[in-house]
Amino acid sequence: MTLSAEHLTKRFQNFLAVDNLNFKVEEGEIFGLIGQNGAGKTTTFRMILNLLAPTSGKINWGEHPIRGLERDQIGYLPEERGLYPKMPVEDQLLFFGQLRGWPKTVLRKEINEWLERFELNEKRKVLTETLSKGNQQKVQLIASLIHKPRLLILDEPFSGLDPVNAGLLKDAIVSLKKEGTVIIFSSHRMDHVEELCDHICLLKRGRSLFSGAILDLKKQYGKINLTIRGPYVETELAVLPGVESVTKEKDMYRLRLHHEHDARPIFQTLAKNGFIERFSLDYLSLEEIFTRKVAGKGE
Repeated sequence: MTLSAEHLTKRFQNFLAVDNLNFKVEEGEIFGLIGQNGAGKTTTFRMILNLLAPTSGKINWGEHPIRGLERDQIGYLPEERGLYPKMPVEDQLLFFGQLRGWPKTVLRKEINEWLERFELNEKRKVLTETLSKGNQQKVQLIASLIHKPRLLILDEPFSGLDPVNAGLLKDAIVSLKKEGTVIIFSSHRMDHVEELCDHICLLKRGRSLFSGAILDLKKQYGKINLTIRGPYVETELAVLPGVESVTKEKDMYRLRLHHEHDARPIFQTLAKNGFIERFSLDYLSLEEIFTRKVAGKGE
């Protein structure tokens, strides 16, 4: 099944929160909706969830309006936690699962598996308010997916997670993808977006600056990140034709080029001076592109 938005627009009086947004997320695909705070991400999620009505445009699940999708088939992890602080972890998960129509006997098996997977077995009987911020985030995530939704919406899912727990979450997201779940999420961690997403939409003030595959976005800029190692001097590298900037990192230099084709003459110049230990040309990272395109720096 496919989730699609067509000319999606939401206006609050004189404020245009989402402006003519178009995207499509296929079954078993992870889609990243990224942008600065106030870009329209959460408003878009709320329209998908039918918590807000679009001013114009439409959101479809397959060939039908999204409102026809049963709520029990949707999982949602909000940026702000919605847990009951005085309720034990296991009871909380049973409660949310039963709200989705699942019997206790089935839920207990699912809860056991997820608590084991997220290393929360020893916390099942403790009050939620006593958990660390990261563990609360994991409990809320389990609550959002324990009913095996067909559509999963994750708003800043990595908030408060250390690298180990972030890895557990990424593994869970990939597993759901393999099972055919349509997954759409937002994150300010561009490394997570780049690692997980098949396609992305970059939002700025409610408008889409780009929607498509990450590689297609990177190709717009070309391979202008050059990493070299050798007996060089920063000031000499900075004056080479085609070099925009030079940064020294430990025993290597990071060169930002004006254009991808500047790399060949730079290589030929450096090779005249002897052995080049490392010469690596690559695309900009998604974080670097985000800074240029969304934050408006370096364009």
